[in-house]
Amino acid sequence: MNIVARLPVYAHLIRVDTLDKQAGTTLLMWPTLWGLWIAAGGLPPLHLVLIFAFGSFLMHSAGCVLNDYADRGFDAHVERTRMRPLATREASPREAMWLAAFLLFVALLLILALNALVFWLSLAALALTLSYPFTKRFLPVPQAYLGFAFSFGIPMGFAAVQDTVPGLAWLLVAGNLFWVIAFDTAYAMVDRADDIKLGVIRSSAISFGRFDVLAVMLCYAVFFTLTTIGGLLAGRGWVFLAGMAVAAAMAGYIYTLIRGRERARCWRAFVFNNWVGTAVFAGVALDYLVRG
Repeated sequence: MNIVARLPVYAHLIRVDTLDKQAGTTLLMWPTLWGLWIAAGGLPPLHLVLIFAFGSFLMHSAGCVLNDYADRGFDAHVERTRMRPLATREASPREAMWLAAFLLFVALLLILALNALVFWLSLAALALTLSYPFTKRFLPVPQAYLGFAFSFGIPMGFAAVQDTVPGLAWLLVAGNLFWVIAFDTAYAMVDRADDIKLGVIRSSAISFGRFDVLAVMLCYAVFFTLTTIGGLLAGRGWVFLAGMAVAAAMAGYIYTLIRGRERARCWRAFVFNNWVGTAVFAGVALDYLVRG
């Protein structure tokens, strides 16, 4: 097999063929970074920042491949996913699994540079990543399960800096879980009609029914409340609160995108959540920079 010739296929599998498809990587990275900044008191070591940023890319990429493998029998029937390599048979299931294994192996090498607690937490994160794609068969709100997977960078960041995971880290995890439910419900709203036709894929967009928009906004409210409490408990002040206020205003804009439940606008809402994460991170980082 000519690996170089296969690179465009692998790029499609891990969603680096277009920039907007990397939204998942940054949505995974932002809470990891704001947790790392809080854990380190605003001055995280550069090597930890690089490890967790690159690790977010690797884990999201592996998760995409595993998700496509699990859904390979359904993706051809969904408008948004019908051209994915496993759906079109441009890539084989075996090839996809080798790619996922390689990505996870590289991620493991990064983790081995850190302490034992981070390693054990990474095993829990791996279990969540491997099992999530199959939860869409039986959980009414698999986005909650995904929320745990997307939040594990927070306790791992605390463990890497402090060699312990305090209650504050788990409070931030709880808040982030609701953010994930919010933005991934918008994502699921894109595919809702196709998922209903298939009858085998479950999602919060289906389970929430006509209350989907309300549920998304309530999840944002819980996210902002818990994260703000977490920031205040960490000693953050007005710069952090300003960042949270900007992020909350962005959630208001997201409401205008999803209220009509149009596919394209729901996708825009999902991608736009990166600006929400950016605002929260900027509030945390700048608060430490300005106030110490």
